[in-house]
Amino acid sequence: MWQPISEAELWEEINRGVREMTLEQRRLWDIISVSPSKWMLPPWGDMGAGFWVVAILGNTVVWFNDIEDGFNRSRYSRFGVIDAYWCNQDHLQWTIQRVLDEIRTGQPSGYYAGPPHPLAEPPDAMDSR
Repeated sequence: MWQPISEAELWEEINRGVREMTLEQRRLWDIISVSPSKWMLPPWGDMGAGFWVVAILGNTVVWFNDIEDGFNRSRYSRFGVIDAYWCNQDHLQWTIQRVLDEIRTGQPSGYYAGPPHPLAEPPDAMDSR
């Protein structure tokens, strides 16, 4: 059964990512990182009492999706609530690099894997009812 990541385990993920960062990534990280805190993202974050936000830049947050085991970046409209669910399985340094790329170009960098969608029932499953 799934259990939310503990703060201690999260720090292991953060420290692993920081060790792998380039000097430029580390400089940005040092500016935008915050003490991890849980932010809400209904309905996906409800089971784990939210997701851990680890950095804030403008109206975006870097957060850890412990359901998918990776870092993501999303906008927020209200402090404490993440606006969009992403299920990228990125290491922290990859997410920070995407932020750097967007600062340089003004364009979003990389891809964003969206939330799960319900599967349609196969036609033969409906016939057996």
